[in-house]
Amino acid sequence: MSQQHFPVLIVGGGAAGVSVANNMRRINASVGIAIIEPSETHYYQPGFTIVGGGAYTLKETIRKEADLIHPSVTWVKDFVETFNPDDNTVALRSGETIGYDYLVVCPGLQLDWDKIEGLRDTLGKNNVCSNYSPETVEYTWQCLQALESGTALFTQPPMPIKCAGAPQKIMYLAADRFRKKGILDKFNIEFCNAGPGMFGVPFFAKALTKVVADYGIKTNFNCNLVAIDGDSKTATFEVTDADGGKQRISKNFDMIHVTPPQSAPDFIKKSPLANAAGWVDLNENSLQHNRYPNIFGLGDAGSTPNAKTAAAVRKQVPVVVDNILNLMASKALSHTYDGYGSCPLTTSLNTVMLAEFAYGGKVTPSFPFIDPRKNRLLWWWGKTTGFPWLYWHIMLKGLRIDIPHLESYAKSFISKD
Repeated sequence: MSQQHFPVLIVGGGAAGVSVANNMRRINASVGIAIIEPSETHYYQPGFTIVGGGAYTLKETIRKEADLIHPSVTWVKDFVETFNPDDNTVALRSGETIGYDYLVVCPGLQLDWDKIEGLRDTLGKNNVCSNYSPETVEYTWQCLQALESGTALFTQPPMPIKCAGAPQKIMYLAADRFRKKGILDKFNIEFCNAGPGMFGVPFFAKALTKVVADYGIKTNFNCNLVAIDGDSKTATFEVTDADGGKQRISKNFDMIHVTPPQSAPDFIKKSPLANAAGWVDLNENSLQHNRYPNIFGLGDAGSTPNAKTAAAVRKQVPVVVDNILNLMASKALSHTYDGYGSCPLTTSLNTVMLAEFAYGGKVTPSFPFIDPRKNRLLWWWGKTTGFPWLYWHIMLKGLRIDIPHLESYAKSFISKD
């Protein structure tokens, strides 16, 4: 069997992979491109929070992968087994080997459910829920509908994870549901975060502390979920004190929303592309691999210290595409990524705090005339309508658009807040 070879080979057909392929073909239709992606279903993962909160349906987050990849792009429906960067080849689970001139690595994250003892056995029953998988997200909404009182726990594991604000987004949606039903005072809601504070960017952390206080939520920091017994409705946490000492405590619950630990996929960790921590070893500005100049990466599996969000991918795509095209033309790398990420924090069932920031926690609002710490109806519209539309119809189709171009449109909504 002859080995296939492509000028550009992309590993991963999620937000990053599809966007890179479609954007590159728009700029240079003569470039041969292939995507390796085993799944035939594509999910709009930012929508999972509001599916769990009852404001969106799972069906609205789903598209067929075949409808997103342009016919001019070769789709290889297989799993990557190993990388051979010295030979410029990728070995697939089927036994096939594919060669490339340039490789783009963007397989996303894996959810490490088994790092929490007992979780897999009880997830999806006993009011143990999680928004992080399409197989489990609808159960979150079932739990919220059925619960009338008691203790509701919301957990966050050690970083990095997809969208650092997501574990608390569902907590606010739940609290607002309870408030609107007139039963909020019958609940003890607790946020159990393995990290040291509400949010990694102090500018927004202070504003979120006010949101927590408004709902009467108790916060527990340096508190990491390590085990769960669904039958007895008991969760075990490892708590780290100020001196670094650790002890285990147990909490009873009537409902618990679990954010699982996350990491780069195992086939990345064991590959020559990984750094010591298991992530694709990238230059944080050029997104070029630190050891293999014809390899680039973006999205959640990369080593870059930005928020792992679709908004980050939107900014990374043109950097990867333009830098590869530059190398093809024997030009120097000219495009850089500043670490931009965005986290639309759903603070109620009709308001969102739009947190935007770059490397080092620098606040980078797309609409500087609007205080980004304010909870706004405008951004709820964005979360439920505007951002999904941009994802499906602009980003994944390979078009480029800067959010500031929408300022005149956004101004018409400001008065509605």
